[in-house]
Amino acid sequence: MSQAKKPWTPKRLLREAVIFALLLFLVSTALNYWRAPKLDSDTLPHIKSTLIDGSLFDSKTKTPKPLLINFWGTWCPVCAQEASNIESVSKHYRVLTIAVNSGTKEDIKQWLQQKGVTYPVLNDSSGKWAERFKISIYPTTFIYDSEGKLKFTETGYSTTAGLLARMKLAE
Repeated sequence: MSQAKKPWTPKRLLREAVIFALLLFLVSTALNYWRAPKLDSDTLPHIKSTLIDGSLFDSKTKTPKPLLINFWGTWCPVCAQEASNIESVSKHYRVLTIAVNSGTKEDIKQWLQQKGVTYPVLNDSSGKWAERFKISIYPTTFIYDSEGKLKFTETGYSTTAGLLARMKLAE
């Protein structure tokens, strides 16, 4: 005995969309948790280095705002899509991006100019910082609170809204 299909009503469409969004969120969260690097500590390691613009970055500099650290590469298409999102966050919060195996600082500067972004970049040409943070997926983003405690780890693409919400929660 076959049942007649229910007609698509606005209420039914909304319910199906909400169920789909919840399932997508749950799968995405589970994948992110599974793929996140397993760090030795949830405390921000001391990063003191000259950035490609010649300025000095020191992670021990105390600020009342959280810090976003984003590992990316000029060779990574997802990183290119996420660049404007990181740029938006950098206008409101402290951000350090680490370009892994992406060539010379001139190569990276050219890439940044093409993308129209100005966030701080550390050139990790040897991959030592990526190794220290156990990075295997690009992009990977860490969010530390103002005390240097890890609050969030994101692997893959993150939206501007998602990043800003996590930064706000880390305050």
